[in-house]
Amino acid sequence: MQTTVTFKNLDTSDHLKSYVSTKLERLDKLLDNPAEAHVVLTVEKIRHIAEIRLNGDRLNIVCREDSSDMYSSIDLALDKLEKQLKKQKAKIKSHRQGGGRGGEEKSPQSPEQVLSEEKSAPQVVVQNIEYKPMDVDEATMQMDLISNNFLVFRNARTNQINVLYRRNDGDLGLIQPVS
Repeated sequence: MQTTVTFKNLDTSDHLKSYVSTKLERLDKLLDNPAEAHVVLTVEKIRHIAEIRLNGDRLNIVCREDSSDMYSSIDLALDKLEKQLKKQKAKIKSHRQGGGRGGEEKSPQSPEQVLSEEKSAPQVVVQNIEYKPMDVDEATMQMDLISNNFLVFRNARTNQINVLYRRNDGDLGLIQPVS
């Protein structure tokens, strides 16, 4: 990556230039094509401003951060730039996956169409469980120990299968058959 560093209201520092260059090199792996980085480091009273412009093939990103320290301004701007690069890369990747090569191309679908397709063919997932006789109080203690949202057990008092589940409001619900 070709990097140019400009200083405004600040003495030229080789250490700052090398700091910016080494930090920008770690972002080079996120880029598919060569790019140019223009970094402007400015001091205005007590504000230290770092502005980074990244230009490349179909890429134009600008980040600007300010703080009371130049190094922290550079780090904040680079973090913002990295986040924007990852977002841009994910966007390009999702566009490539959606279009496909040759064959049939999928047309864009509305959310209603996606929901109707999901509802038309539900998938049944079978999970075998072992249940043992226990009291409801013991089952509530078991729910605190496990990470599942439900517990199937045989009620020791009624000898019937019960389901204890965690509700959205945080309480526990009990499903038991009516005899």
